[in-house]
Amino acid sequence: MKNPVRSGALVALAFVLLGSRPSSAQAVIKVNDDVSFKLGFLLQGQADWLQSPATESFAQNLFVRRARLLVGGQVAKNVSFFFETDSANLGKVVNGTKVTSGLVVQDAFVTWKVADELMVDGGLFLTGIAHNSLQSAASLMALDYGPYSFLFSGPEQNVVGRDTGFQLRGYPAKKRLEYRVGVWQGSRDAASRQALRGTARLQYNFLDADTGVFYSGTSLGKKRILAVGGGYDFQKDYESRAADVYFDLPVAGGAVSGQADWIRYDGGTFHPTLPKQDVLYGEAGYYWSKAKLMPYGTWARKDLAGTDVGDETRWSAGFAFFAAGHNFNIKAAYGKIEPKVGKGADQFTVQMQAFYF
Repeated sequence: MKNPVRSGALVALAFVLLGSRPSSAQAVIKVNDDVSFKLGFLLQGQADWLQSPATESFAQNLFVRRARLLVGGQVAKNVSFFFETDSANLGKVVNGTKVTSGLVVQDAFVTWKVADELMVDGGLFLTGIAHNSLQSAASLMALDYGPYSFLFSGPEQNVVGRDTGFQLRGYPAKKRLEYRVGVWQGSRDAASRQALRGTARLQYNFLDADTGVFYSGTSLGKKRILAVGGGYDFQKDYESRAADVYFDLPVAGGAVSGQADWIRYDGGTFHPTLPKQDVLYGEAGYYWSKAKLMPYGTWARKDLAGTDVGDETRWSAGFAFFAAGHNFNIKAAYGKIEPKVGKGADQFTVQMQAFYF
């Protein structure tokens, strides 16, 4: 069998040789002073080699990680909207079957901004309580989210970490503080009569505030963000708690970005498939602006209560070539999956992103 690392390196080199040209300014269709909208897209082509612990052979996949169409804008003074579709993992073999087009509504929400201190969001959007669970996929520093940032999604019948509901959000104290309080459908029974799901998050911004519904990822030296936050998620006897710290700061020659997230999940009797466990995720990278390169590393751990079965550690080391920032970039990483019980596995991934919004 061919060496997967050498094959991956060739794919990465081929992507780099394609090159890129920076995108132009955002095109906005303006109806009047209060009504406007814009269109965008997110495409991520991905090559992945994942080792089987049992056979030590590698599953090889060339697929579309994300294919999204985006529409956003303003429909009245202080009233904005965002709508996004996705066809995820297109072409990837999952459970023995090649994924074909499965277009879904990923996000669909309206925001009424009463003031900086009070905004009302309603619709379908991210409901996580940790920083990584609330980031935009288009501006991540690493190849993807942390492996345990959305363990609530399946049991809570979410759409890739998203739920339908309403959220109050605001930035008081000169935007030093951020709060989010939401009520959501959550997991429903056949009659849909059980208690709704609730979330709450509080964050303190020491420097710049990140005021979008989705947190941005690395700004490549354009912002100064240092924030600490925490959150709580519950429905019936299911609950999870989170705490995190995030930084994105310009430094000599470029910028540094990173975060550390802790989440404790406890599905209770309501979600027995989500046992009590602590998960950790950390990432850090240095952006070298002259070369447009960002070497980075990630580390994650899952620790189930009362058992070693299911416990594991995952880490990766890689680089991102931000040829045109988040509009066009190439990322490659080698990673390791190390369960506490059983054999580990290697993984090598290359991703090419095109984004415009």
